[in-house]
Amino acid sequence: MYTLKSENQHYKIEEREGKLYLNDGLIDLDISDLSNQHFHIIEKNKSYEAELLELNKDEKYVLIKVNTHVYRFDVSDQYDILLKEMGLDKLNQHTVKELKAPMPGLVLQLIVKVGDEIKKGDNMLVLEAMKMENILKAPADATVKAITIKAGDKVEKNQILIQFA
Repeated sequence: MYTLKSENQHYKIEEREGKLYLNDGLIDLDISDLSNQHFHIIEKNKSYEAELLELNKDEKYVLIKVNTHVYRFDVSDQYDILLKEMGLDKLNQHTVKELKAPMPGLVLQLIVKVGDEIKKGDNMLVLEAMKMENILKAPADATVKAITIKAGDKVEKNQILIQFA
């Protein structure tokens, strides 16, 4: 069983005895695979062109284009649902307390400031090491609690650069 959630829609998809059910109703579709990630679907004498734009297994979402509309769905399987029911769904969230220097170098630019709410992958600072500029990115969603360095500082490997709340 899978659940698909968008902003205003919620679906439960299940396979039983080789048949597909949507919200406990049997789905009768004729699906043709046109090419890589492109499909032609006929349902109740209506024709649809569908394309799988993105399948992100880490963040558990899918982007699907049907005719000219793009839909994003968050996907959960039966194990995700069970973990949520047991209150264990937050256990695998990555939390960090600090950003450390991955190598010795010179801080060229600070991109964030204390109090900034950052998302995983946001640019945080520019570190020059071995004549190359490296952009250090946020390892997880967090709030900047303290910045222990400033532009122009030389840092050593594993030195704490930024602390998170």
